[in-house]
Amino acid sequence: MRSNRTLVRVLAVAATLAVAVTGCSSKGGAQPQAGGSAGGGATAQHYTIAMVTHEQAGDTFWDKIRAGAQDAAKSLNVDLKYSNNENGPEQATLVQNAIDSKVDGLAVTLSNADAVIPVAKKAADAGIPVVVFNQGFDQYKQAGAKMYFGSDEDLAGQSIGQRIKTDNGGKALCVIQAQGSVALETRCAGVKKTFPNTENLYVNGADKPAEQASIGAKLQEDKSITHVVTLGAGDALAALNAKNDAGSTAKIVTFDLNPDAAKAIKDGTIVFSVDQQPYVQGYMAVTALWLNLTNGNDLGGGKPVLTGPSFVDSTNIDQILPYTANNKR
Repeated sequence: MRSNRTLVRVLAVAATLAVAVTGCSSKGGAQPQAGGSAGGGATAQHYTIAMVTHEQAGDTFWDKIRAGAQDAAKSLNVDLKYSNNENGPEQATLVQNAIDSKVDGLAVTLSNADAVIPVAKKAADAGIPVVVFNQGFDQYKQAGAKMYFGSDEDLAGQSIGQRIKTDNGGKALCVIQAQGSVALETRCAGVKKTFPNTENLYVNGADKPAEQASIGAKLQEDKSITHVVTLGAGDALAALNAKNDAGSTAKIVTFDLNPDAAKAIKDGTIVFSVDQQPYVQGYMAVTALWLNLTNGNDLGGGKPVLTGPSFVDSTNIDQILPYTANNKR
């Protein structure tokens, strides 16, 4: 009897090891397991998810969005189809193309809300689950989206204005690099709510030398400016160069991060950044669609899922700096 019991135990251990090996595919991702399921008990069906954004050519901010989306797609065995156009009608056409190609899920930004919302709603009405991310905090439900992942831009702007006030600021210059962008306008409006002496300056963010010249000219013209608020990491670097050229003592604060901006925070030439964590936005947009498709999950309880504002300054830059090199922060 003992030898039989021993044999049973050996067979049980072997079976357990076989299941473990099956679950640890060298391909990674949400691989099929015994019983036709993928990780977490969800179906093993292969899904195609389209991500359509308003990315502007040359804007490295979107590298973080894409890195997050690609990492999520790889881990979940999802086929990710990424496309972008900064112009509303063209972005709407890309959304329509995704619908026509019969994707399983759609992740979209609503910077160009008037143009994109109607076609995104068509996707939702056709039974394609839609999530909005990055821009569309107040409009995502109009697009038929189940969820939103991004920052509360008004709250972020107010947080910056409050910090400028605490820093005994005199006058703030809020630099908008893409006129008409809902999120950018909302950020500066938020700053003005808590720090009323804020003036907007519109520049062409796609032309950094011209942007730098515009900021520099304003700083030379108005010596009362104590703080320059930029709405992107690349714009902060243009503002730093403009400040130096103008001989200004204004402090630079910004939204978002890149490796150079993070280093500038480390050395004190940028005071702080408000990070909306774009890597998380891309990652969660894909992951949330996969969870909805495979398990019927919705996140946020009908409310936006916030990825920011998250402050990066001298108190936490040492922890965050290493992650900026690989598009994680």
